[in-house]
Amino acid sequence: MTLFTGSGVALITPFNENNEVNFEKLRELLEFHIANRTDAIIVTGTTGESSTMTDEEKLAVIKFSVDVVAGRIPVIAGTGSNNTKHAIWLSQEAEKLGADGLLVVTPYYNKGNESGIYNHYKAIAESVKIPIILYNVPGRTGVNLSIGLIKVLAQIDNIVALKEASGNISYASEIAREVPEIDLYSGNDDMTVPLLSIGGKGVISVSANILPEIVHNMVMAFLNRDIDKARKLQLKYNDLVNTLFIEVNPVPIKEAMNFLGYNVGECRLPLGPMSEKNKEVLYELLKKHEVSTWK
Repeated sequence: MTLFTGSGVALITPFNENNEVNFEKLRELLEFHIANRTDAIIVTGTTGESSTMTDEEKLAVIKFSVDVVAGRIPVIAGTGSNNTKHAIWLSQEAEKLGADGLLVVTPYYNKGNESGIYNHYKAIAESVKIPIILYNVPGRTGVNLSIGLIKVLAQIDNIVALKEASGNISYASEIAREVPEIDLYSGNDDMTVPLLSIGGKGVISVSANILPEIVHNMVMAFLNRDIDKARKLQLKYNDLVNTLFIEVNPVPIKEAMNFLGYNVGECRLPLGPMSEKNKEVLYELLKKHEVSTWK
């Protein structure tokens, strides 16, 4: 089962001046993405600052997003944890709230050996009926899923996809060759077209927060065999994409959104403001690419 094809936005969580979830702004963002051709909404992930949200906040954001989107496009909830029981509980609650799928990050800090990670994912998958996207992001977790482990995880019925964010296209190519039954989504905005070229279904994108239609068009151009258009869009925006990671995500994307008038609030500590030097670089690229301001 393919959860979505195209551009899934790794949605930021908007906060108000008290650093609480701004649900009215969240509603506006969800409608903005549907209007601008985003193909799936991913909430409570890394870009959504899930690591500093309470369980109550996460579930409230998931429920609100499911209710507002109302089946128009898939809503996928980040429910990963380095505590297996906690991940199971979050995943079951997200399923009850109507999430179409789950994004489950590899356990971090305690890392886990291969048998442990396999049984972690197996236990989560067996606790729910909705599809699961594995999330491989070794730069944050300290663990890179082996090809052999992905191969056996893909045999579990509702583990259907992998968000691949290692930044290693050779590794991703081996996954595509060795585990063709699993859908691949790029977890790196600067490698979307390369990953599509080895059979990827799309991207879970940070830059889609401000470039929703462009990211959608890039993926769809490739899938519709207009490779030249997709390549040109990837290369045209890569300088801006890379600058959105000049500091740790989601600090730059929230800064960009606030500069453009989205008014999504600050990040929660321990994520602080960008340096003035990096802000200047970011602002110049937003101006250069004439990124649309919030309407």
